[in-house]
Amino acid sequence: MSRRGNCIDNCIMETFFGRLKNEMYYSYEKEYESFESFSKALDEYISYYNNERIQEKQKWMPPKVQDNIHMFHNS
Repeated sequence: MSRRGNCIDNCIMETFFGRLKNEMYYSYEKEYESFESFSKALDEYISYYNNERIQEKQKWMPPKVQDNIHMFHNS
């Protein structure tokens, strides 16, 4: 499925990188004085994205909470 021209494969990553650029990078280019500060900000954003952000499709809960509820109900 990951051959050239197959955009269905990339949908999730394209969405993530689009949000990453919109929420973290655009209009903040001058705030990162070094690669280390950018790398630290990127790590913090990925942690936020995976653990704290809320979405309507997840009933306005962070992903970790939704995962725990799903695992509890399927046990």
